[in-house]
Amino acid sequence: MPARLKAMWSAAPIATVLLIVSLLVAAAFGVRLTAQWVYWHDPARQEQVVEGWMTPGYVANSWHVPRDLLIEELGIERRPGRPLNLRDLAQSRGVPLDVLIDEVNAAVAAIRASAPEGRP
Repeated sequence: MPARLKAMWSAAPIATVLLIVSLLVAAAFGVRLTAQWVYWHDPARQEQVVEGWMTPGYVANSWHVPRDLLIEELGIERRPGRPLNLRDLAQSRGVPLDVLIDEVNAAVAAIRASAPEGRP
C-alpha cells in the first residue's frame, strides 16, 4: 500500500473504506454515463426507423423527444417492471404492429412540431 493510504488506514480505517467504496461507485457511474453518452451520440442511433423490438423509451431517445410526452401521446399506461416493446404493445392492444408504428411516427412528428424553435 502507498504510504498515504497506510496513514489514512491507521488513522481512520472505517472512513478509508467508505472513501474507497465511494470512489469505486463514482467511477462505476462515470463509466456507465460515458458508455450511454457514446451509445446515444453515435449517428447510427439517431432517428432510427421505428421497429417492433424498440420500446417507447428507446424511440424517444433516438428521436430526441421527451419520453413522458411520447408515452402520453400514445396512451400507454405505465406499469412496474420491464418496459414492453412495440410488438408486445401492439399485441396487447390487438392491432397490427404497422398500425402502432404509424401511431408512434405520428406522435413523434406531433411532439416535434409543438416543440419550441431550435429544440427537438
